[in-house]
Formats: sequence, C-alpha cells, structure tokens
Amino acid sequence: MRRLITLSLATLLLAGPFATGPAGAAPQHGLAMHGEPALPPGFQHFPYVNPDVKKGGSIAYGVVGTFDSLNPFNLKSIRTTARGIWDNIFGNLIYETLMVRSSDEPFTLYGLLAESVETDEARSFIQFNLNPKAKWSDGEPVTPEDVMFSLEVLRDKGRTPFSARMVPIEKMEKVGEHGVRFTFNGKADREFPLILATGTPILPKHAVDVASFDQSTLKTPVASGPYRIASVQPGQKIVYERRPDYWGKDIPSKVGFDNYDQISVEYFLQENSLFEAFKKGAINVYLEGNPTHWARAYDFPAVSSGDVVKDVFSPKLPTGMLGFVFNLRRPMFYNPDVRAALTLAFDFEWANRNLFDGAYTRTQSYWQNSELSSLGHAADDKELALLGQAKDRIPADILAGTSMLPQTDGSGGDRKVLRQVVERLKKAGYAIDKGRMVDGSGRPLAFEIMTQSADQEKVAIAFQRTLKMIGVEASIRTVDDSQYQARSGSFDYDVIMKSYPSSLSPGIEQVGRWASDSKDRQGSFNFAGLADPVVDRVIQAMLNARSKEDFTTAVRAYDRLLLAGFYMVPLYHIPEQWVARWRTIAHPDTVPLYGYQLPTWWDVRAQ
Repeated sequence: MRRLITLSLATLLLAGPFATGPAGAAPQHGLAMHGEPALPPGFQHFPYVNPDVKKGGSIAYGVVGTFDSLNPFNLKSIRTTARGIWDNIFGNLIYETLMVRSSDEPFTLYGLLAESVETDEARSFIQFNLNPKAKWSDGEPVTPEDVMFSLEVLRDKGRTPFSARMVPIEKMEKVGEHGVRFTFNGKADREFPLILATGTPILPKHAVDVASFDQSTLKTPVASGPYRIASVQPGQKIVYERRPDYWGKDIPSKVGFDNYDQISVEYFLQENSLFEAFKKGAINVYLEGNPTHWARAYDFPAVSSGDVVKDVFSPKLPTGMLGFVFNLRRPMFYNPDVRAALTLAFDFEWANRNLFDGAYTRTQSYWQNSELSSLGHAADDKELALLGQAKDRIPADILAGTSMLPQTDGSGGDRKVLRQVVERLKKAGYAIDKGRMVDGSGRPLAFEIMTQSADQEKVAIAFQRTLKMIGVEASIRTVDDSQYQARSGSFDYDVIMKSYPSSLSPGIEQVGRWASDSKDRQGSFNFAGLADPVVDRVIQAMLNARSKEDFTTAVRAYDRLLLAGFYMVPLYHIPEQWVARWRTIAHPDTVPLYGYQLPTWWDVRAQ
C-alpha cells in the first residue's frame, strides 16, 4: 500500500495597513484551528526548508494514472493519479489558494494570495486581505473579484468538494481595494473558514471561459503559481517550467520552495513500469509503500554504487486506518456481533510474517501513535458526558483505553482465537452445520471481498483462508480500476479494502466518511454505510471545539465509537515513510511533523 503524504505549504508576512472587520477583529498573519500560530509575524521561512538553496536544475517524477485535462476542478476531467501524490508533488505549482497549511503544525494556516486574515472569536466571518503584489501569469493583478468569481464558477460547474464551498456562506463582499469578506450561515462550523482558505483554488475571472469551464481542455491555463506548463503529451507527460516573473518568489513563505527550473511528470499504466523507469534514471524519485518491495527490489547496480539512496523518514502523525470495511447496507452485517467476530478472525501475525517480512505493526486505533487516540487513555468525565448513554454500548476495555486485538500464534488458524470467533458468532445466532456457518434459518454466512490490486488480493486470500476454517464463505473478486471506482462509488460490494488517513486535525472529512448524511450520497467516502446519530453528534462536537482540550476529548470519544462499532477489520501500518531517490536530488535535514515535503527538495547539480 503506497503511503501517500499530502499537502504542499507556504506562509506569508503580515505587512501594510488593511481594512479591519468588526470591533476586535484585527489583521493576523496566520490562523490556527486551536490556539495560536507557532510562527510569529515577521518569520523568515519555515523551519523545515533550506533557505540557502540555489534554484536551478530539474526533476522527473512518475505517477501511475492518466489525464485528459489541465483543469482538475471539473467533473469531466479524468485524472486517475492518486490524489495524495498529486498534492505532494504539484502542490501550488500552477494554482494557488488564499492560505496554506504548515507541515510542522497540526492545522495552522499562513497567507499566500492573502497577506493577512481577519475573523472573530465565533468565526462567524472571515476576511482575506490580498497581497497587492499577487499577479496572474499574464501580469494582471489578483483581485477580490477573482476570489468571488472562483467560488461561483466552482459552485456551478466544479466537482466535489469545490462545488459545495458556498453552501455555508451567507454573503461574500469586497472590502476596500484588496479585501474580500465571507459571512457564514448556520451550516458553517469552526473548521470551515480554514477549509475555505486552503481548499479553494483561486481562478482569474478575466481569463476563464465560464461556458466551457465544465469541459476537458489541454489549453495552458492562466494562473498565479510559480510554474507554467511548457509542454503536454496528452495522457502521458506534462513538463512545467519555473516562472522568472513569479510574483511571490521572494516572500518568506516561498523561501526554500520551487527549487527546480523544470519539473516533468510522466504517467505510467502500471507500477512495475514506473519502477523500471526509476531504476534506469528516467524518474528521479520513487515513493515506496510496499515493505516486501522495499526490502527486496533495490538490488540493482545504482543502489550498490550509491547513485540511488534509500531514505527513511519518521513523521509524527497518527497511523490512520487501513482495513476490510463491512458494508452495513448488506443485511448480513447488521449485527455488530457478526462484525466483531469477523474482526477477531484476521490473523495479522501470519500475514505479517508470510506476506510482508514482518515489516508491519497492527493498527489498534484510528489515531494510534498520537495523543488523539483512545488507546492508553481511559475515558474521563468530560468524555463520558459527551458519549452520554452511548457509553453503555462501548466495551469496558475500549472505555478504559486498554483494548487490543488478539495476538495469534501465527499459524493462520489459532484454535484459541477461532474459538472466540465461533462463540461471538453464536451470540449473533450462527452455528456450524455440516462445515458451514449458518443462521437459524440455514442461510450461510457468505460474502464477497472486492479488491483492486494483487497486493490487496493476497491479504484477502489470507483472510479467506482463516474464515474457511470456521465455515464462513468469503469469495474474492479483483476488478480493474474503472470497475472498482464505479462499484465503490455506488456502494456495490459486501466488503471492500479501504484506507482512512488520519491527521492531527481531523475535521470535515469525517462527515464524508462516517456521518449519516453521507450514507446514501453516491461517491461519498462512507463506505461502511454508517448512519448513527451519536456518531453525528460527536463529529459536530469535534468540529466545533474551541479549545485543544475539548477537541482531544471529542476525537477520543469518536475513536471509541468507531472501534466499538467494528465497522472494519483493522489491518496494519508502517510508522515510517520510505522514499528512494537518485543522489542528484537532495532534501533538507529537518523533517516536519507531517514528514517529507517534496516541494522543498532540490537538484544538487545546480548548487
């Protein structure tokens, strides 16, 4: 499983006089979800960049996927590249947002197109004061009208989530020459102003054809970012070149970024083809996520000679959750005892030893390895009050923060664990009859696991093998990318293997994953089909928490609810990030909270 790190970053100084908002709302250089920004006004650069790097040279990236448009924001564009790779590599190369996240803080924004920001304690509004220096690639200034236009055209012709940005906005208006203010309605939570600031690409009103915006296009866009498109081979390759006239090249938030004169991105149909291109030096960086591949595939001459370097990074991030997701829209998974029993049945120790050379760690929590996890933390009075009567349905060990999935003998058929599984299924009304696990009416417990790749399939086979020992019939269907996307988007599966990345600032994305209103929304990430008013309430408490203490309380309660519901079989994680690179590419020594940051790397040949 490829571990993908998202997000590119930037930050900006507070400078100059600005129109102010309501009383008490003064211009600020940054905005944190909880507390205050770590970097003060006047900071010179991010702590994880090399401020002295000399720009120049080039880098060649490779990704698996294809594209048919240079407009990634509309519904008709095809871009099958993994989104996390796209964000990490490209970030703000072409299009920019009003503010950007720091990779060294849980959720703090600093300015990019906006030089400063104003809001009140309730976050009932937010005002962005644009940098007067900000210009489009054709020399025109970036204006408040561009910001408002962007929201409107994305609402009318953009894809999700851009199309929903205006739902929580009651009013938007120009303030002075450079300010644009958004006033929110009752649908906005405390996170939404930050999502608006970092999740909305700003487009040039004077250069966008509204009539054709929803169509695929290979026309070179007018944008505000540090790069422009030099050449395109449709579906195969894009070459970017650094703009010498980029408006923001000297601002502190851009020090140490945008270091190459040229960036090429080649698209491959298969992962094997991409890796072969990397071995030959046609691709400079390879993001690795397969432990067996990491351990065994790097035996080619360039590694032996030192021309290829294998880097290991240690971010300070929660593990996230990868696992087999039960589709609760299927009657066989209505009963939580069935889900709990099947969760116990997966033999992690066998799979880790036989499939992954022992490289993985078992995942026990959605926010494992962070203070947001419920593991190691008993529910206190505040958390119990937030859970309310729902605490009675949470097992005692999960409330105590001591719950752990069983450790097997690694045989793939640990009798002691399988006995627990059978007993739990008996509680749900099942019994073994003539070698099959059946309910009281004689219906067998049978389901299909849909997989997308050979890596997923081999894990599913290991699970299937163990389940067969107790009469549970699990079939496996591996489908191609297009069928996988169609079936997962319409929830046409029994069990599916999915990854839920976690951050130190979980927020609105949790609504799309687990909230009731996403259960029946085609294309949502609510793969389990969960609709639970208690989960909805705790998500809202998390979104509206004003203090770090209240936020931590809400996330831990949320973690306990998800663990107690047994909505997926937790699998495993790697606590490290692996990247292989040709030694012509270098990176800063300092690793931020979120791990390696490709936009801060550089070509040593230019130094």
